[in-house]
Amino acid sequence: MQNNPEATSEATQLAYDPRPHAELLVAYCLNVQPSERILIASGVVGLPLVREVARAMLRAGGRPAVRLEYPGQDDDVAALAADGVLDVLHPAELADMEGMDGTLRILTPEAGRVDAVDARRRARLAAARSPLAAARARKKWSLTLFPTAHAAAQAGMTEADFGAFVMRAMFLDRPDPVAAWGEVRELQARLIDRLSRADTVKLEAPGTDLTLRVGGRTWANSDGKRNMPSGEVFTGPIENSANGFITFDVPAEYAGVMVRGARLEFRDGVVVDARADEGESTLLAALNTDSGARSLGELGIGSNSGIQTPTGNILFDEKIGGTVHLALGRSYPETGGVNASAIHWDLIADLRQGGRILLDGEVWQENGQFL
Repeated sequence: MQNNPEATSEATQLAYDPRPHAELLVAYCLNVQPSERILIASGVVGLPLVREVARAMLRAGGRPAVRLEYPGQDDDVAALAADGVLDVLHPAELADMEGMDGTLRILTPEAGRVDAVDARRRARLAAARSPLAAARARKKWSLTLFPTAHAAAQAGMTEADFGAFVMRAMFLDRPDPVAAWGEVRELQARLIDRLSRADTVKLEAPGTDLTLRVGGRTWANSDGKRNMPSGEVFTGPIENSANGFITFDVPAEYAGVMVRGARLEFRDGVVVDARADEGESTLLAALNTDSGARSLGELGIGSNSGIQTPTGNILFDEKIGGTVHLALGRSYPETGGVNASAIHWDLIADLRQGGRILLDGEVWQENGQFL
């Protein structure tokens, strides 16, 4: 196992603790109010965090609704379900989601049996669940990660070092994490002030020459409330505006498969050519999920200088300062984006070595540094 430069001897003093993690999620991210019914969805390995989140919600007067999944549960559904189950969402599932006031999804990365599952069946399952995703997006939500052995291995760290990395990424090593996230919010507000005056965004890097339009769209300040950790600004690009090509040099996981070296070519907002060095069949299956999967739902710009090395997990990697990411599929309505899809998949390009972001022809970021 290679040592990650972000893993330091601090791990011996800083250990992962689910209690402050849970308190931050409940009080800051979700701001749980009395009588609110909040879904807590997690893999079973995340039970230590689930328990602390449920306790914190109860102390806040909320109604936690816990949903646990065993390892490989979605793999089993995609591989084994009859067509009528795979392609049709049961009304009770949607009704249950509609009855929630908010959701918390806890990622628990584990090795799956992806080779045994047809990528096209995964895409069909995602399409059937599209109404669930839409219902969830209309409510308050948050996403976080419980540090697992598999996630540590993906990041090239020991479990102790990865746990410490997660704590630092959430500012849980600081006396006042909420104040630290307030500093992130202020920094990103300054970035948004300039971005909001731009109409055209151009991305340039080796293997990348892509132009998008964002005029009239709203930029969101991701300050840790929806993603914990966070550190990005994002918007929904005008749906028919993407033209050119882009290479994503940071590996990105989709449905348990790691896709590396993805390259997309856009014409009038639609992917017209796609390839990948690894995981190409998964990339193509995702693009064929539905009519909206070949268009963009998000342009995001990472600003977290405390996350510098890819970990193999999108929750961290899309926040790396000096990177940009584009999401295929569903837009976030609050940005003004209108693209609809069962998928929302972020793919990341690193601009720190020879990349630039131009706003209306003016260089705004170069080699990962804001000018």
